[in-house]
Amino acid sequence: MNSNDRSTPRAVRLAQPLAREVVDQLAISYGVCVRPVPMYRLDTLTGQAQRFDIPCGATLESKCPPCAKRNLQLRKAQCREGWHAETEPDITPNEPTDEQRYLIELRAQLQTHRDQAEQDGEDLAPWDDAIREVETDMRASGLRGSVLGRSSTGRNRSTRRRQDAPDLPKRKKVAGTLGRCYEAPDGKRFRPSMFLTLTLPSYGRILDGAPVDPSSYDYPRAARDAIHFAKLVDRFVQNLRRVAGWDVQYFATVEPQKRLAPHLHLAMRGTLSRAEIKQIAAATYHQVWWPSTDRVVFDGDETPVWDDACGYLDPRTGEVLPTWDEALDAIGPDDEPMHVLSFGDQVDAKGVLGGTDRADHLIRHYLTKYLTKSIAETCEPDNQRQKDHADRMLEALRYEPCSPTCPNWLRYGVQPKNARPGQAPGRCRGKAHKAEHLGYPGRRVLVSRKWSNKTLTDHRADRRAWVLEALGLSATEDQDPNRYTWKPVPAGDPNLPPLGQRLLVEIANRQRWRTLLHQRQLDLSATGEEVAA
Repeated sequence: MNSNDRSTPRAVRLAQPLAREVVDQLAISYGVCVRPVPMYRLDTLTGQAQRFDIPCGATLESKCPPCAKRNLQLRKAQCREGWHAETEPDITPNEPTDEQRYLIELRAQLQTHRDQAEQDGEDLAPWDDAIREVETDMRASGLRGSVLGRSSTGRNRSTRRRQDAPDLPKRKKVAGTLGRCYEAPDGKRFRPSMFLTLTLPSYGRILDGAPVDPSSYDYPRAARDAIHFAKLVDRFVQNLRRVAGWDVQYFATVEPQKRLAPHLHLAMRGTLSRAEIKQIAAATYHQVWWPSTDRVVFDGDETPVWDDACGYLDPRTGEVLPTWDEALDAIGPDDEPMHVLSFGDQVDAKGVLGGTDRADHLIRHYLTKYLTKSIAETCEPDNQRQKDHADRMLEALRYEPCSPTCPNWLRYGVQPKNARPGQAPGRCRGKAHKAEHLGYPGRRVLVSRKWSNKTLTDHRADRRAWVLEALGLSATEDQDPNRYTWKPVPAGDPNLPPLGQRLLVEIANRQRWRTLLHQRQLDLSATGEEVAA
């Protein structure tokens, strides 16, 4: 049937699939990124430039299903590899080279000369330039970190625990990340791990994912808890390690509950008793030491005005609003924190053995189930009450400060940190105020450094090496990092084909690779049968 035949009824013509949409569908089925980023790769040896379509790397299925699926598989592999590890990760650094030692000695001499010049009142610019040049050479030589170490300029608060918080038990700290190993009567040794689920407290009665009485639901508290939930998780991990006595490693994901509040699924290496886990959760809290937001100073169209000389002014009196640092300095030792959040009573702790169906089930259906969806996308499409609940939550977040740089501080008479012209309450672009995040601005996946002793890039390289090996290709060719330079294809480049054409090329390439991989597997299978015979 000719789609251009005007004699064909309109309904019939509209029912015919669009060729461009079929290309996208086919690309998704073959795992081809539908939003590739075109880049030029310049070979510094030959001078040739070649165009590549780099996958966009999106983690949400609504943006790019193939990239989101690849990221999901990487996270599953990362979780499996570290959850039931039997050996300690090797993190011993290499011995410094002679070049690195020389650079450190040179850096020490420059620091001495700079300090002397500062005492003599001389110009420090030449010494600062020399120090920056040496530190650049240090990084190029393979040294990591700073010679000055970590320095903290933040304000120090008392570490004394709140009187209304239960105390935590302590164990003597031991080296290691694996936890306790058990031995059965038959001599078999096994090292179980744990799966934890932690939730936030109740803000009101819920039915089918929405409040029974929206007017009594504590939306302000729910909004603040969601914004600062990541800090609460950090506190829980600190307390968990203190009680356990070893360097507990974890793989955690932050997912939305049906009521749209964030909660935590955490895979933990090693075991503690369920009573201790619940005790740790009950004793964990986080205090937010920010300026008070109890009183609204500017509302409606009356907002602070910007002055290039001193920042934001009160439009009624002309007084300069206190800066962020001044507002923090005004918080006295006897003042209460702006907000205190803690976990709810629902704490679930399960023991898990490695290599079991239960471990795989927890990874697929709990730890990584919603990683390809935003928090807002978990709303049931036909649940209007839940959609209204999400809208009310978003409205509660509209004027809630999400960070020290949030423009919403102007509403409460405080200049945000690093204030700049054009800021106004209710116009913050932070993640916490967006519908797809519903208050939670942090990372959805939280992984400790020694979990698998690999970064996500390392896991991606492992998968690539496996595919190349299966195709009979080398994964170590052209490993010189300085040979190629990359640059984006400029907008309007006449040599850039349309996106549909580029997708067709990638689909054809993927078809060819699948054929090669299938043939390679058949060849290996046939060889194995001959060897076995």
